[in-house]
Amino acid sequence: MVISTKSVWGEFTDELVLEYDDATVYGDFEQERVLHEGSVRVLPNGWVALPTGRLLSPDAVHHVDP
Repeated sequence: MVISTKSVWGEFTDELVLEYDDATVYGDFEQERVLHEGSVRVLPNGWVALPTGRLLSPDAVHHVDP
């Protein structure tokens, strides 16, 4: 039996990433707490990547409005 040492998830991650050029990231339901405005990438694990290289936790982000 042959077992690969490469992960299969690396094949699909590019397809699961959502990219928005102009979005607003909110930290609450009422849309009063704006965490970021501008381009973002929503990663498959729920983290939001900002253009500065910082990441927003899924626990901090309520929703992203593209």
